[in-house]
Amino acid sequence: MPTRAQRIRANLFEGWFQLPRRFPPELLDDMTAAIADGEHTHLGEVRVAIESRLPLPAVWSGLDSGTRARQVFGQLDVWDTEHNCGVLIYVLMSEHRVEIVADRGIARRVKPEEWGAICTEILEHFAAGQWRAGVLRGITQVHALLERHFPSHGRPRPDELPDRPVLL
Repeated sequence: MPTRAQRIRANLFEGWFQLPRRFPPELLDDMTAAIADGEHTHLGEVRVAIESRLPLPAVWSGLDSGTRARQVFGQLDVWDTEHNCGVLIYVLMSEHRVEIVADRGIARRVKPEEWGAICTEILEHFAAGQWRAGVLRGITQVHALLERHFPSHGRPRPDELPDRPVLL
């Protein structure tokens, strides 16, 4: 676990300024399409939020990536779906963290280790400089879990949440 000083340094100087280069509009378009396409196979809703860094006062007060991911989950209304199976993939670039927050409907069916394995694979791709592959693979894996536990069985379903990733 990094110290407060390490986290402050990361949020001041780490690659947060590379957000537009690592997640250019073309990649955001591809992520939007991947989210929309995958949601046709299940009843869940997937959101992606990418945050460049945390404010220093928040880091100083102890805000970590998991807590911030849960805040963003609420702010983006990912919890507000008919089947309680919304999922947020949260990326905190400055601290090299990926968190997945799942609503209670899907969280009851998927073990935390499964979400953790997806986060680990995304981070491995990111560490290798494969931002596109990492985030698209993570979206695909989340869709696979939702399809297994909340299949749509071909029924049409409303798109309850926006598919476009959010840059914070």
